[in-house]
Amino acid sequence: MTEKRRRAPGMSPDERRAMIIATALPLVAEYGTAVTTSQIARAAGIGEATVFRVFTDKDELIDACMAEAMRPDHAVKEIASIPADQPLADRLAEAADALAAHLERIAAMTGALHSTGHRRREQRERPDGSGRRHSMRLIRDAVADLIDPDDDALRLPADQVADVFLGLLFTRPRTEELATPQLVEVFLHGALKDRAA
Repeated sequence: MTEKRRRAPGMSPDERRAMIIATALPLVAEYGTAVTTSQIARAAGIGEATVFRVFTDKDELIDACMAEAMRPDHAVKEIASIPADQPLADRLAEAADALAAHLERIAAMTGALHSTGHRRREQRERPDGSGRRHSMRLIRDAVADLIDPDDDALRLPADQVADVFLGLLFTRPRTEELATPQLVEVFLHGALKDRAA
């Protein structure tokens, strides 16, 4: 007697949507708009028709991938997981690396889409408040929480220090001579040598 195979439990539309986006992200980052829904379906182990049960068309899927790449959740979670008992310089260096990875993820996606002719839609603040300003607020709050244990030693409140630190990170020169620990050192102690030493 042969045993009847059980089917895996079905996914909700939201779970299936998230799975398709997660599968499509690296493909869109590699191929841009040249990626096909057939490639995405094969990589996800589903039929192409399943993609179109969740997304109206490929453009909607690409927009969903871009929105996912821009979400700050991963960076915020990484920053929140940095141990507070480390020295402030080490915490900030880890935060800078997490934010650099976040920005590289966004750059890879936008670069691939731009190079394959995708027209970027205007980024407006969404009705649910989940636009660019909201994302920056989440990142700023995570960095401020990371800095807060050293609040007594700071010249400014932790949230203002976080703003200055993020401004420095997002405008930092892309030069290999300036490593993240050096950037953090200059941020915390200034560019002048300690004359007393």
